[in-house]
Amino acid sequence: MRITIPVAKVLSALLAEPDAQRYGLDLMRMTGLPSGTLYPVLHRLSGAGWLAADWEAIDPVAAGRPARRYYRLTAVGVTQARQALADLRAAIPGGRPAWGGTEPTGAPAW
Repeated sequence: MRITIPVAKVLSALLAEPDAQRYGLDLMRMTGLPSGTLYPVLHRLSGAGWLAADWEAIDPVAAGRPARRYYRLTAVGVTQARQALADLRAAIPGGRPAWGGTEPTGAPAW
């Protein structure tokens, strides 16, 4: 998978808490990406098997809002995301990522 800056931002956000489920607006806030950039990235990650997506089980009328689609990294996704970000970081002169986010271990970046 090609790791672009938007992909790196999404992976970093998801790696911050690999077991947490995140919905689109939450990820947009964490990454600063607009929906037109975020959702294609999520689709690519899902297609690669790195991301699982499930609809929230709520009654939209009772909740007063539409059901959310939650995303989380798969076990393969966690491993691959950490490796991809480590490889990308190693290729950057000085090692400082342009995308911010977290270390491949999930720890906060600089």
